[in-house]
Amino acid sequence: MRLLRQGVMALGAGAFAATLLAFAGPAFRGEADAAMEPPVNPVKLKPVSAFADIKNPNERAVALFEEAGKVLMSPRCMNCHPATERPTQTNKMTPHQPLVVRGEGGMGAAGGLACNTCHHETNFDPAGVPGHPQWHLAPAEMAWQGKSLGQICEQIKDPKRNDGKDMAALVKHMAEDSLVGWAWAPGANRTPAPGSQKEFGDLIKAWAAAGAACPKIVANTRG
Repeated sequence: MRLLRQGVMALGAGAFAATLLAFAGPAFRGEADAAMEPPVNPVKLKPVSAFADIKNPNERAVALFEEAGKVLMSPRCMNCHPATERPTQTNKMTPHQPLVVRGEGGMGAAGGLACNTCHHETNFDPAGVPGHPQWHLAPAEMAWQGKSLGQICEQIKDPKRNDGKDMAALVKHMAEDSLVGWAWAPGANRTPAPGSQKEFGDLIKAWAAAGAACPKIVANTRG
């Protein structure tokens, strides 16, 4: 009888431990992940000085924008500028899970799942959920996915498709906006955008100063 009681107690202790680990394990793993060194994007941004030898202003502007385009075309930016009403996620830009759509103001559909249901003011690395106080999708007129860099360039210069920004406001937005800046501190071991926001901002400022010429528009052939 004593052996039976001991066996039951051991079985109960084992079940309790398994249950505890089932709940605590993800938190422990998240804590360990958060303690890891964040990944570094191997793609670097050239400094503005690297383009000083290009004497033709239009050619220099195009070269500067192509360099800045390494950021614009990265998944950290593209995921929130989707071609459809549904955002994408991860470096592979797969459809967002759970299913959400843009909705009014880019905050999710009325009566559906709002962005701030899961995305709070800061990244929540244990669950791998990104966050920012203004987390939302870009408007449909700012969709970038499926477009060439030249098309994106023309788009961001157009006040009808960039939230009414003139060139000065556009430069300020790219160089200083904290939601743009999230791309370099995405958390949860995501690969950040290339370079830094300062380097990116410097390239955009130099592009504007050189006349803001855009790369040749190439039609996207990905369907």
